Amino acid sequence: MVVLNPIAGKGKALKLAPKIEEFLKAGGAGYEILFTKSAGHGIELVQNLPLDKDTAVVAAGGDGTCNEVVNGLLRRKRDFPEPPLMGILPIGRGNDFTSSTRIPTDVEGALRTLVAGEYRTIDAGKVTGGYYPQGRYFINGVGIGFDTMVGLEAAKLHVQSGLAYALGAIKMAVTFPPSPILEVHWTEQSPETGEAVEKSQTLPAIIASIMNGRRMGGSFFMGPDARLDDGALDLCMAEHRSRSQVVKIILHYTKGTQHLCGGVTKARSLRYTFKALEGGMVAHSDGETICLDGKDLEVECVPGCLRLIGA
Repeated sequence: MVVLNPIAGKGKALKLAPKIEEFLKAGGAGYEILFTKSAGHGIELVQNLPLDKDTAVVAAGGDGTCNEVVNGLLRRKRDFPEPPLMGILPIGRGNDFTSSTRIPTDVEGALRTLVAGEYRTIDAGKVTGGYYPQGRYFINGVGIGFDTMVGLEAAKLHVQSGLAYALGAIKMAVTFPPSPILEVHWTEQSPETGEAVEKSQTLPAIIASIMNGRRMGGSFFMGPDARLDDGALDLCMAEHRSRSQVVKIILHYTKGTQHLCGGVTKARSLRYTFKALEGGMVAHSDGETICLDGKDLEVECVPGCLRLIGA
C-alpha cells in the first residue's frame, strides 16, 4: 500500500508515480497507490486500510509523509501480534529520517530495497502536550526551541530543503530571540552499577533535540549517536549563551560534534519531561508543529513498534 503525497518534493512525487507503478508491476508485487489530498489525510488513509502482517504500508514523500504513515499505523488497533510493516520511498524535500537507515536516496534504489523486503524492528517515539494532549507519534525526532523556529522560517522559503534550513538558521542567529527556562527530567542507566538514576537540569535552553534518528534540517546531526533499535531516545540540549557561542555550536551540529562545546548536555533515556518555568516552548515533531508557547511536554520512546524495510 503506497501512500503518496502528490505535492512532496514540489510536485516531483506526483511525476514519479508512473515510474513507481511500472516498477512494482514489473516486479510482480501486489500493490495499490493511494494519494493524499491534504495535510493529515495520510493518517486517516492508513488507519482505515485493510492490513495483514505481510502488507507493507509505504510512505512515498518526505519526512511529513513518513510521520503521517507512522501515526496511522500506531493509532490502529493491532490486528496481529507482529509490529506493522512499513516502507519508505524518500521523494520529498526533506528526507532526514532515511539518512539513519540503509534505504537508498535514489528512487530506483529505494524501490529495489522495498521489493527485496528485508526489514528490522525499530523504535518510534511519542510526544504528549501542546496541540496533542493525547499524543502524537514520531519516527525521527522532536525539536524544542531554535531548530523549530528555524524550521518555521525555512518553510517560508521556496528553495531546496537543506539550503532553506541553513538560511533560516542564519536569520534566527541574527535575530537571536530569548530562550525559555526549561526544567528537564529523565532517567539514565548508571554505567557502573546498571541501576536507574534520576537526572534533572534547569537551564535557559536555546535548543533541545530528542532523537530516534540522527539528522534534521538536511545537514544538522541533532542525535549523532542515536540508534533506531536501542529502546531509548537521545537528548542533545544546548544552553543559551552569547550569539557568537551559539553560532559556534550550530556549526558543530553540522558535524555532530556539538558535545565538544560548553553548555551542551547529552543523555539517553526512555522518557523525558519538559516544563517551561519562564517563557514558552516552540516545538515540532518530524517537522509538524507541536506547540508555539508550550508549558509542559512529555517525550517517550515506543520500543520495537515498527518493522521497517531497509532499516
